[in-house]
Amino acid sequence: MGRIKTKLAKALTNEVFSKYKDEITTDFNENKKVIESVQVGASKKIRNVVAGYATRLKKQEIKNQL
Repeated sequence: MGRIKTKLAKALTNEVFSKYKDEITTDFNENKKVIESVQVGASKKIRNVVAGYATRLKKQEIKNQL
């Protein structure tokens, strides 16, 4: 089993994913840069959790389109 995402992490990710859907990719490092430019003042840990979850959502979206 993986780590459980908190409500805060899911809420922030859903907000960023809905607004910047076309900028989010399946690459974690690229998503970290996008999250860093969008959310000013977020801690490193929160940024990484949000970027990881956004990456997962993007991969799921691509898989569901097939």
